[in-house]
Amino acid sequence: MPEASVSQKAFVELLGTFILTFIGTGAIISSAAASSTGSSSLLIVAIAHGIALAIAVTIAMNISGGHINPAVTMGMLVTKRISAKLASIYIFSQVVGATIAELAVLAVYPIALLHSTNSGLLSLAPGISALNGIAIEAIITFFLVIAVFGTVVDKRAPPIAGLGIGLMLVIIILAAGPFTGAAANPARAFGPELATLNFTNWYVYWIGPIIGGVVAALLYDTFVISKQGKRK
Repeated sequence: MPEASVSQKAFVELLGTFILTFIGTGAIISSAAASSTGSSSLLIVAIAHGIALAIAVTIAMNISGGHINPAVTMGMLVTKRISAKLASIYIFSQVVGATIAELAVLAVYPIALLHSTNSGLLSLAPGISALNGIAIEAIITFFLVIAVFGTVVDKRAPPIAGLGIGLMLVIIILAAGPFTGAAANPARAFGPELATLNFTNWYVYWIGPIIGGVVAALLYDTFVISKQGKRK
């Protein structure tokens, strides 16, 4: 089977991040609408994000590798599984996909719900400093990228497609959602921020996940995966 073109890879990365962001943000807003207290259900939001990511990764896996996350892309870059040029195209596509998703959310959901949920934007909880947020995002992204390497990158992995990654995102959100929103994905956080021009603590969602993703990739690559067969 011929390798997919760069434009095909960029498109599925954009599409996958669009799916994750629209479903994830929509779940935050719709679960708040269905709640008698007007607050989102953490379990519903976690499950929605996890299923959306599992599907998005599965759709894109055989075309682009199914990164759907700049932190994953950076992990692939530092372990020499993707070129710097292609990595930049992936990250740009992921941010564009997330931004379009938030614009779609703003266009279709009722204004009152958008206001009451801050348009589904991720944010730091009261009492969580930027440094705390970076640490939390780094740790949960470490877990997510370990799941990517263990279920997709490692050639010995069972054929479960994006299911393992999606399940990891579910438990990540259950563990950290109330504190940072549990992005574990710079594009998932930054796209909505860009669409709404609300950049409060934006750097938390880039620094933390990139650190966590790179460390996870380097550790798994160094101590678990054989060097044979690595693409340069």
